[in-house]
Amino acid sequence: MELKKLSRRDFLKLSASGALGFALTEMGFDRVFAAPPPASKGRIIVSGVQLLDAPLLNAKEITKFGIDIAVDLKGEVEGDAGYGNPFNKTWYQIEDGYAYSGFIQPVEFNYQKPVYEIHPEGQLGEICVPVSISRLDPYTYSKNGYRIYYGSVHWVKKVVITREEKSIWYEIYDSELKTSYYVPYHDMRLMADEELTPLSPEVPTADKFIMVDLRTQMVTAFEGDKMVFSTRCSSGGEGTSTPTGEFSTFNKWSSFHMTNQDEEGATTPYHLPGVPWTSYFTNAFHGFHGTYWHNDYGRPRSHGCINLRSEDAKWLYRWSTPTVPAREDNRNLPGQGTRVQIV
Repeated sequence: MELKKLSRRDFLKLSASGALGFALTEMGFDRVFAAPPPASKGRIIVSGVQLLDAPLLNAKEITKFGIDIAVDLKGEVEGDAGYGNPFNKTWYQIEDGYAYSGFIQPVEFNYQKPVYEIHPEGQLGEICVPVSISRLDPYTYSKNGYRIYYGSVHWVKKVVITREEKSIWYEIYDSELKTSYYVPYHDMRLMADEELTPLSPEVPTADKFIMVDLRTQMVTAFEGDKMVFSTRCSSGGEGTSTPTGEFSTFNKWSSFHMTNQDEEGATTPYHLPGVPWTSYFTNAFHGFHGTYWHNDYGRPRSHGCINLRSEDAKWLYRWSTPTVPAREDNRNLPGQGTRVQIV
């Protein structure tokens, strides 16, 4: 069965037999679509990530890395499947050792030139450095706001030029916290409208279909009988499972501040500003979205959503319906959207 000839019927047969994950991995499906080029840097996501002398879980420890530092990635190798994830065997070569990829976010330092005028309605901006520290006021020595991370997306309200210190800032507004923050211009890439145009707009909505297989942690998209996209995901973990059944992507946001602060019984509070390319398919806010707080796709670990690499979430966001216009931050059309089946 050749890569380009795997039909929706073949896909469903493999899924029903339990052989889907193995077959797609052997055929290269889980990396072939929307795969970004190898990054030269990696951000350590959690404190204490081990650098080992071989890509093996029982190898000798060389050192440990602290959270949020950026390291040079010399390459990728295959090693042990890591820490409860049977699908992720990727390790990064760093210095003279190896670290498991699930704890390292691929990043770059893509410093930007200033933009002095944006659309009156606002404009989307993407963080393009490993970590950016926002400010509560547009001054270098103002109090820190929150830390925002590579790949997160934020709605820029205006450009602020501080005459006293000749600095340039982008003002972003967090609707969850009802607070404005200021980001140095060189840390954020403003997006052109063309970057948000829909993909395959000529294909009728009825012919688009997204399949999520929780056993194999795969998200696959079809146009009619033709597979057009497939990648690994991370679905809901223990106690926060992803619902199964038939849904549709009726509520879409280019940027969303996710938090559980208002949930009853939440024992591990979290705030995740600027979660990119969210396509909700339930009223309980289960959806597809980009993820900057882990790189361990293939293991259930979310709070019920379908975690994807930001590149993959953006592809689905642009490909699925409803289309969100470039000058708007969301579109909510109950009863509409691209069909989703989760099994």
